[in-house]
Amino acid sequence: MDQHIAQAVGRPDLIRLDDRLVCLRFETMKVVSALAAVEHLLDTGAVRPGDTLLDSSSGIYAYALALACHRHGMHCHIVGSTTVDHSLRTQLAVLGATFEQMEPSSDLGLDQKRRVARIREILAEHPEYHWMRQYHDAIHYLGYRAVARRVHEETGTAPLTLVGGVGSGASTGALAEGLRTGGADVRLAGVQPYGSLTFGSEQVADPEIIIAGIGSSIPFGNVHHDLYDTVHWLAFEAALAGSVDLLRRHAVFAGLSTGAAYLAARWERGLDPERTTVFIAADTGHRYVDSVFARHREAAPIDGLAPLTVTSQSQLALPWCRMDWNHSPAPASATVAAG
Repeated sequence: MDQHIAQAVGRPDLIRLDDRLVCLRFETMKVVSALAAVEHLLDTGAVRPGDTLLDSSSGIYAYALALACHRHGMHCHIVGSTTVDHSLRTQLAVLGATFEQMEPSSDLGLDQKRRVARIREILAEHPEYHWMRQYHDAIHYLGYRAVARRVHEETGTAPLTLVGGVGSGASTGALAEGLRTGGADVRLAGVQPYGSLTFGSEQVADPEIIIAGIGSSIPFGNVHHDLYDTVHWLAFEAALAGSVDLLRRHAVFAGLSTGAAYLAARWERGLDPERTTVFIAADTGHRYVDSVFARHREAAPIDGLAPLTVTSQSQLALPWCRMDWNHSPAPASATVAAG
């Protein structure tokens, strides 16, 4: 029996959508990394019950850290993106977390930089706070080890292709590392929005929106570029089509990044009949009801969508591109400066 809701919320479901396509579905994925990270910090004495944990978030990490703090009797302070909605802000308040939101901005890249700048201001005022650094601290890899073992146990010994939004790098990176360490033959495909510098698409703007949570306007230390075999870039319109089709065809209600991963996973599955493809559904679709699912009549039929194959980022174009990454290092703009 679980001792706290965080344990239940962080436990994923594995759903076989067809013979070679599997959905790794989370209610709120980052609870896995936040809970394990906080427990590691407590176990090592880096923090103590009653301390304040601080971080920046575009949404689901805020909820995850608030749950982990609630579980262990700690305070949580979040500097949030403009994308954090009223429902989540209300839950954070009731859970006892303090929350401050950036002023509205049409540029989520600028929003991300401003959040980090605000974190530094808070730390100058409160040096006793512990900055979780979800984008850089490798402790966020720890929670996915058990998930990797479960995926390996339930999918058997067949070669796998793992597909997921890159974001901070922890989920896809940790799952791929865990599966490979366990002896599995795993190809890793990362999903990115246009406008993200992580894999070099910052020069291509999406007129709708950069998909919050899976892209970045700043370098992330937790993204290990050499783990990735392939990268897909998808625009909002393609991700919307994927999210709507996933609900309509398979009854899986999941967020926008999942719609993008679903499209990429279907494509990767078609390239190799010997591999099982597992894609990550990081959260439910509730915060996308108005922005995505209410627009379901606009969704393009996904059978008519296909990526443009490119060999360099200079060839990127909306709405969907695919490139063999081949375990290459980070682009210069995505390299984290030493120190």
